[in-house]
Amino acid sequence: MLLRMSTLLLKTLREEPADAEVPSHRLLVRAGFIRRAAPGGYTWLPLGKLVLDRVTAIVRAEMTAAGGQEVAFPALLPREPYEVTGRWTDYGDDIFKLRDRRDAEHLLGPTHEEMFTLLVQDLTSSYRDFPLLLFQIQTKFRDEARPRGGLLRGREFLMKDAYSFDLDDEGLRLSYAVMRATYQRVFERLGLRHTIVSAVAGAMGGSASEEFLASAEVGEDTFVGCTACDYAANTEAVVTPVPPAREVTAPPLAVHDTPDTPTIAALVELANERRLGGRTDWTAADTLKNVVVTVHHPGREDEVVAIGVPGDRGVDLKRLNAVLAPATATLFDDFASRPDLVRGYLGPQGSKVRYLADPRVAPGTAWLTGANQAGKHATDVVAGRDFTPDGTIEAAEVRAGDPCPACAGGTLTMRRGIEIGHIFQLGRRYTDAFGLDVLGADGKPVRPTMGCYGIGVSRAVAAIAEQHHDEQGLCWPAAVAPADVHIVAAGRDGQVEAALALGDELSRAGIRVLVDDRPNVSAGVKFTDAELIGIPRSVVVGRRLAEGYAELRDRGTGERNDVALVDVARVIAGTLG
Repeated sequence: MLLRMSTLLLKTLREEPADAEVPSHRLLVRAGFIRRAAPGGYTWLPLGKLVLDRVTAIVRAEMTAAGGQEVAFPALLPREPYEVTGRWTDYGDDIFKLRDRRDAEHLLGPTHEEMFTLLVQDLTSSYRDFPLLLFQIQTKFRDEARPRGGLLRGREFLMKDAYSFDLDDEGLRLSYAVMRATYQRVFERLGLRHTIVSAVAGAMGGSASEEFLASAEVGEDTFVGCTACDYAANTEAVVTPVPPAREVTAPPLAVHDTPDTPTIAALVELANERRLGGRTDWTAADTLKNVVVTVHHPGREDEVVAIGVPGDRGVDLKRLNAVLAPATATLFDDFASRPDLVRGYLGPQGSKVRYLADPRVAPGTAWLTGANQAGKHATDVVAGRDFTPDGTIEAAEVRAGDPCPACAGGTLTMRRGIEIGHIFQLGRRYTDAFGLDVLGADGKPVRPTMGCYGIGVSRAVAAIAEQHHDEQGLCWPAAVAPADVHIVAAGRDGQVEAALALGDELSRAGIRVLVDDRPNVSAGVKFTDAELIGIPRSVVVGRRLAEGYAELRDRGTGERNDVALVDVARVIAGTLG
């Protein structure tokens, strides 16, 4: 491959794009890899498409090596299969829905569990057809409320989704292990530093679930690691260690006048000042904060729910929504319509709405909390005596220093990452929905069990850019770079002709080459663009051409060496392994 920048559809930018929030978005636009086409939608320009294709090829090669068979489904899908599984409703506003000229309803596929299950139902009949691993690499659509971060959170994106079908749970565990190892190889080849963390399945369903998170400060996912063991989890999946039930030793509940204390900070200050309950050592952790939310259930009426958490923590809506999926929650604000919900002074005792408590609100624990009267709070409100939650819920914020749920002595640290892969043990949710049975070895029907394995292919391009850039521009790993070598003709005096001749020689040797042969462009601009585009190796044909030398540059290390022109092809080929 030989690309000439004089004819390449490429425009680099010196200024930052106005709508770019993260480094990958800024640099991919500035370097001429992508252009915004619509909110959450991007056009892949020639250099960007080369990178996307290389990432896709690595994913496809590893999936095929693992025994996967590639298929391709339509993106426009009928309503009926998604009605059968309930996801037509469960997905809510996250899917694009449309009607055709016959008034039949369709959706743009956000994911394809239903279609894979129906395909296997159509084409298999016996235990001899299993195990089976199918995958596709296809454009998906989700109607993101707030597309952001360029390729990191778009409304249209390229995804690899794969599905395993096994006859029993042990087979599913084996398929899951194979895919887990395959994903590790994929991300290693892509040059992505990543962590495997426990996760929640959400609207996908299933049991065992793990995410592959690429380390990045701009990542939307917060995850934890333990200081003493190998525990790692998305904060949505962190399980709070439950304290043991306590014997009730607190005195009876007492109500106190606490005017002008609608916040935890104001309440703690007044409680210590007035020695409520005979104490002067109140802290926020001793209070019980009660947050009212509206739970939006797909296809049915909204519900008002109160969430109780220790007062030194807030309710993490992302954690809450992960637990409630496919329902979602928003903060309740129509207190005028609910005089029984006294804003700022709400307590769990005698709650008029469903009340769900953090696991730390264990039986026997005593709290300072609202008295359900304006300007009043109560001390010694004991869980299990004065109130009984309708259930527990993992909704409180997770913080650095929290105890590890997996070991006795460790504490949690916090990091951020970009989700680049997610694997699930789906089980029989979809085969049950469609009644997929095959004939077993004993002649009796067997219902297969499924695994689901996704990789965000276009998102992986952005994740690579996030991890591989510096102040000058992109620094692509060799495995995904749009070319193997970038030849820069630094001036005139035959340098352009020499650069093109060298490019032809390298191309004939199987090396992918980009030549900057642009006329009337200064050497400084060419060098700046070379650093911005970020191809791992560059060759400068410049001032020492007359002596028979060119300069080799390494984009990652900045190392520079003069090499005889006749040896350049051999040296470049050697660096490619």
